[in-house]
Amino acid sequence: MTTPLDPAAVIAEFIDRVSPYNRHPDASPVAVLGVRTALGEDVFTLSDHVIRALCRALESYRDPEDRGDCSNCGGRHLDENLHCADCGQLHGILGQVIADHARRVAAAGDDPRSASAG
Repeated sequence: MTTPLDPAAVIAEFIDRVSPYNRHPDASPVAVLGVRTALGEDVFTLSDHVIRALCRALESYRDPEDRGDCSNCGGRHLDENLHCADCGQLHGILGQVIADHARRVAAAGDDPRSASAG
């Protein structure tokens, strides 16, 4: 089981991590960020340095569930085995190899020797 995230605490920790590198710590804040969750609400005033770091972090984030688009239907729901939940096809080279083999087996009918020949 995963530990629930406290978004406000995560933002506060991020600010604490990047603030020491601000070359202009006395500059006025450039943004205000409010966070309201079931755990409560917090408001953060952000320097230019922190807001730029936050934007770069958000821009570079890639969801761990992102395994690309299905080569068959274009869906974005590929599991860890590259099986598409939308159309049922296997994605990529492995999927192509398996699909080609399945077609050969189906075409061979009752003669399994011809399916393994190709």
